[in-house]
Amino acid sequence: MKKYIVLLSAVLALSSCNDDFLDRYPQTSVAPEEFFKTEEDLELYVNGLLTMAGPGSYQADQSSDNLGTTGAVEIKNIVTGTPSSQTLTGGWNWGALRDINYFLDNYEKAVGSEEAIAHYVGLARYYRAVFYFGMIKRYSDVPWYEHTLDPSDEEQLYKARDSREMVMSKVMEDLEFAANNVREEVPSGTPGVWAVKAFYARLALYEGTYRKYHSELGLEGSATALIQKARDLSSEIMNSGMFSIHSTGNPESDYATLFSSQDLLGNAEVILVNPYDAEKDRGWDINTGVFGDYEQSPARDLVMSYLMKDGTYYSSVPGYETKGFVEEFENRDPRLKQTIVYPGWVQAPNTKPYIQTLSKNFTGYHQLKGYQNTIDNVEAGSADFPVYRYAEVLLNYAEAKVELDELTQADLDMSINLLRQRAGMPALNLSDANRNPDPFLVEKYPNLSGANLGVHLEIRRERRIELAVEGYRYDDMMRWHAGKLFENIPQGMYFDGLGKYDLTGDGIEDIILISKDADIPVGDAKEKNSLGEELIYYKAGTIEENVDVFLQNGENGGMMVTDTKQRDFVEPKYYYRPVPIQQVTLNPNLTQIFGWE
Repeated sequence: MKKYIVLLSAVLALSSCNDDFLDRYPQTSVAPEEFFKTEEDLELYVNGLLTMAGPGSYQADQSSDNLGTTGAVEIKNIVTGTPSSQTLTGGWNWGALRDINYFLDNYEKAVGSEEAIAHYVGLARYYRAVFYFGMIKRYSDVPWYEHTLDPSDEEQLYKARDSREMVMSKVMEDLEFAANNVREEVPSGTPGVWAVKAFYARLALYEGTYRKYHSELGLEGSATALIQKARDLSSEIMNSGMFSIHSTGNPESDYATLFSSQDLLGNAEVILVNPYDAEKDRGWDINTGVFGDYEQSPARDLVMSYLMKDGTYYSSVPGYETKGFVEEFENRDPRLKQTIVYPGWVQAPNTKPYIQTLSKNFTGYHQLKGYQNTIDNVEAGSADFPVYRYAEVLLNYAEAKVELDELTQADLDMSINLLRQRAGMPALNLSDANRNPDPFLVEKYPNLSGANLGVHLEIRRERRIELAVEGYRYDDMMRWHAGKLFENIPQGMYFDGLGKYDLTGDGIEDIILISKDADIPVGDAKEKNSLGEELIYYKAGTIEENVDVFLQNGENGGMMVTDTKQRDFVEPKYYYRPVPIQQVTLNPNLTQIFGWE
């Protein structure tokens, strides 16, 4: 069992006395004259504001083209339904902001060193930036509240939406203060200055590229400065010498280690760790959800996005569109087998290779990243989560450089190619990429063009592959103005038609697809393979038929089908969400934008 101090003394103090503290004074109305007195009080309060991503991120790509899902995911409901402010009622929650602003309204009452106070204020302003970033991504224009809302202040209670430009300028001010004042040395599991700067770079790149590709905002002129900020912050982190890509020289496993480690606190790639320890009542268990037998399963489009092991395009392989499960994993980027269950993988506690489970409305693929392959519940629930990875910083840097038309081969070598080197992949060559862009990617991003089209596409590919099923893809699709990709229904594994198939890669059949009109035999009547194992039977047909596996062309084969309901992504409307009708009723000044009603 790993041994580390989760959050050092301040957070341990919080965990031991926080309940009593909140019982006496709700965090949003704690009597300032009773509490805000010392540095320790500030530390205690700010630790109570701690918020960061966790293992649930391994399921967040259900809202993207990386995964198929049977769940009631918001974006899927939007593109298949008739959304309105009456049906999209979640997200307009300001409680966390009230807690943050209450601290910022009262911290000056405490006595302490100027440096310490600035550190805690910096953290609070970082948390406020994180909060507002989420609101801006969802609603674009939102009210900016710099102080705790007074219920008697009607002007603030009935405040209209502030412009995205104004709110984001305030967010950048918060992050600039945090970047200049948050300490480098902080308790384990809490954000320090490098975590702040990593988030700052993420936000600047998001907003800069969003403005560049979303003409409906009319903010294209301010995009460049934001992208430059992302470049500079990423460069600062890279030049600090504090971080490096985790690599032990084992490209078949080094990448996967980041998502299954019991202790990431000493990992040089992880800028901020969310630490878990099930034996200390801080555990998690999303194995069932992640693995793909419930709600989610990787889409074939993601599988097809990985390069060949020699760096060539999978789309250049003859017949790539009709390759079966075993073939499509051969000679691919090693990260594919560290992200998605592959032929021959063994699931604990078994000793024989796992045979893919085929189910209605699923793709047939199973997700490996985020899945803890153990039957030890404590071990499974104690894997740390990498909140900010240095890999993302390198990706942000490369993307910023290409967006600014500044990209050089040297830039690629200090960013993208470090990730490829860890994966055992050939380096990305700028000239070669531009000479022959991958048509598979060209089709996905029709709004890209220019002399650097090929390398630009490869940087986007690298981002999708390196950060797959970690919760980044939805934001990337939105900021790149790639909403039309949401119209594509996720598809699954390819089968030629009825017959026997090997799914473990040993050349011996494991399953058999039979006609919808045939009967699945029972007992000794089931056919066995050369190993003496009974074949697993599935009835195959179309999605309209009462069968076990849905195929495009029914008994004639094709890719597995997850859904047939038509999807429509309305631009620019669906890049945003409406203010819930209940809030508009309470405050008529909250008008809707981009066609929402």
